[in-house]
Parts: sequence; C-alpha cells; structure tokens
Amino acid sequence: MQVIVVASSKGGAGKSTISTNLAAYFALQGKRTALIDADRQKSSTHWCQKRAGMETAVLPVDGSKKGWKKHLPSQTEVVIVDAAAGDMADDLEEFLEIASVVLVPVLPSSIDLEATVPFLDSLAGNARVRKGKLPVALVGNRLKPWTGASQQAMAQIKAWPYPVAAELRDTQAYVLMVALGKSLFDYHSEQVRNHQADWASLFKWIKKVS
Repeated sequence: MQVIVVASSKGGAGKSTISTNLAAYFALQGKRTALIDADRQKSSTHWCQKRAGMETAVLPVDGSKKGWKKHLPSQTEVVIVDAAAGDMADDLEEFLEIASVVLVPVLPSSIDLEATVPFLDSLAGNARVRKGKLPVALVGNRLKPWTGASQQAMAQIKAWPYPVAAELRDTQAYVLMVALGKSLFDYHSEQVRNHQADWASLFKWIKKVS
C-alpha cells in the first residue's frame, strides 16, 4: 500500500487541493484510493462526498479521531493523508510511521517560507526521515512564475535540504473543480493539460522514491 502524506504547519498552503488532486489522479488510474482527512475543516471529506457517485470515487476516512485505521479497507492500494494544519512532526507520528513519502506544500511568500522552516526542522527529527527511510519533497504551490516574487521564493526554496518535486502554477481551476468533487485530471482541455503538466515531475519523483 502506497501512503502519501501531505503536510504543512502553515494553514492555507494548499494541502487539501494537492491531496484531492492526488487522490483523483490515482483513482483515475484504477487504483483503490482512500483519502484520510485529519484536518478540522474537512475540505477533503466534502470533496470525496461530492465525488461519491462517480466511478472513480475516493473513500473518505476521518483521520482526526483514533481508530481511523479500522475504517481503511484491506484492499486499499493508495492512501492520501491530508494532515491537519498546525501539526508538527510529533503530531503526525501515526501517519509518518506508515508513510511512503511526505509532500510539503509551500506558498511563495515570506510569511509562508518562514512558517515552513520550523515544520521542516521538526520533520528532520523524525527517525525515518533522519535515517533516509522516508523521502520528503517540497511542492511550490500557487506560483505566478512570471513574477519576481515567485521566482525569488522558488530560489530560496530550492536552497533548502529537500528536493522540489513540483512547481504548481496558480489557477482558479482548482477552486472550481474542488467544488464539484473533481480534479485537473478529470478534464482534457488544452488549458487544463497545461496545468496537468506541472504535476508530471511530482508523479515522477513519487514513482522514483516509493
């Protein structure tokens, strides 16, 4: 079973957006996919509920309560964990124990960069991460690559001791699709394909390290 943990101590970094799009991608690949929602807002759970009638439905599991493992079917092939905002590595221990990889979304602002550093420091103290048994990657999110601010932020992020697995451009498409229980990968227009291309390096990294 492949387990992808999407985590950041900074609220609003795009964890749920990344989690739901990942879940849809694997479900569309024919994988039995579950989304563990540990966040208090339950955005990922609401997305799963809207998708429930589709052939590529994703099973929502409440990860904010103890005993969530018993609600995870044994035949599940891919698990996406949408971690709670504000949690540090110690709070995520139960998820990190079973994780295949950890993805940390980062927004291109000085506030978000500064808030992410303590979280990465806490991850570095995790035994599996420290021993190189749990790969961690950064995901630049809501980028406007034509602006100096995004370019400077990405230059700083790339200097951190974790690889940047993807650089996702800002688009209202994510907001519109999550409201429908859908994802970028449910559509095939030329404009959407351009944004799908941003994810290619992320899927390549996950496949390489998992």
